[in-house]
Amino acid sequence: MTYDYLQLDKSSAVPLYRQLYLCIRGAVESGHLKKGDRLPSVRRLAADLALSCTTVESAYQQLCVEGYLKASPQRGYFALDAECNVPTRRAAPAAVPHAAAAPVRYNFGSDCVDENSMDLTIWRRNIRNSLNRRGALASYGEHQGEEELRTALASYSFGMRGVVASPKQIVIGAGTQPLLFLLCGLIAPDRRSVVMEEPGFPQAEQVFADCGFSVGKLPCDSNGIRMDRLEKSGAHFVYLSPSNRVRTGSPIPMSRRVELLKWAGRTGGTVIEDDYNGELRYRARPIPAMQGIADGKGVVYLGSFSKLLLPSIRIGYMVLTPELLARYLPRAALYNQTASKVEQLALAEYIRSRQMERHLRRLRKLYSEKSEALLKALRRAFGGKAEILLQETPLTVILTPKTSGESAEKLCDLALAHGVRIQTASGGKLRLGFAGIPLEDIPVAVECLRTAWEGS
Repeated sequence: MTYDYLQLDKSSAVPLYRQLYLCIRGAVESGHLKKGDRLPSVRRLAADLALSCTTVESAYQQLCVEGYLKASPQRGYFALDAECNVPTRRAAPAAVPHAAAAPVRYNFGSDCVDENSMDLTIWRRNIRNSLNRRGALASYGEHQGEEELRTALASYSFGMRGVVASPKQIVIGAGTQPLLFLLCGLIAPDRRSVVMEEPGFPQAEQVFADCGFSVGKLPCDSNGIRMDRLEKSGAHFVYLSPSNRVRTGSPIPMSRRVELLKWAGRTGGTVIEDDYNGELRYRARPIPAMQGIADGKGVVYLGSFSKLLLPSIRIGYMVLTPELLARYLPRAALYNQTASKVEQLALAEYIRSRQMERHLRRLRKLYSEKSEALLKALRRAFGGKAEILLQETPLTVILTPKTSGESAEKLCDLALAHGVRIQTASGGKLRLGFAGIPLEDIPVAVECLRTAWEGS
């Protein structure tokens, strides 16, 4: 038999089984070997080419896996139709040149924190200690989250926010959205309706919509979501951020919190309390969590550490109500843990050693200074030409220009052209986050904003 399509080079660095595989594949693709053509047996081809049977068999097996050959028991190997198995190869599209983005000198983004706000030496030590625990790292870890961390969080949450929770009630996840997905899966199909205060929470809305919930946005008064509209909505869940209302930046007062808890008790509804950065209030003491006021009944509590530590440390936690916990525990082993086990163990140590408490004290002082500096600079630059609203726990200021005829998007572009990054907020407003920008850069950054918008 002639093997003119088999060109092997035994001096090549390419393994012989690979060379044989490529030659036969090329013969099939080019049509030299047509559908149904029979190839020599492994033993026959090995003898004819002075190869080992293992080399030939390895090449044949790979060709069968990829669909170039078919092995028929007691009969041998046969070529398949190349047109059915080989996708059309297209040249990679040419890269489209993009205009170079303006460099960011001053970052008012709300998605970053001050790189010097955390003592990374301590965090690295905790990570190193976790990595040295070989026995702990040799397994996937607990589906609900590491018990060490859940135990530490039970104590931390009670002390910082008054949350009533045992380690058994706490579920760990890689941030708020993964925990919301898990929560939605625990809710019965006939109870999948949720409302929230206007203008809403886009990230939460997306999760609820993905999980088949009906999502409503209710108007609010000076104290928060209107109770008359909540009663008429027929919703089973209300999603709130009591420490910081989106529209005003102020917390929900105690009187309205009590009304919401009474609504939950009377209707069998549930409050989902997203306590985003609730510990970071620095103008006054943090307000007790609704979950603690309710003694753990009728309220699901959500907390996270993105701004408390670093955005790259994706750890959040959820405290379930007794009813939802009873649904979760039998199926807990079916859910994969989404947060890093190494970081969970490091965070547990960080809390136990009271580094978290010390870190929070530093942050409150830092963010108090930054917020005052930003408010002072904005008032000096824009005076009565803009409304200025501090949102304390999200670490942002909402700016609403009064005289500019430009859209919020256009104002962001003008700012970026002068090296200042800001973001749009709902209702055509602008968001300036002060967590990431160094304190000393705030006055000059605001002056750059004023210069960028002078001619608009």
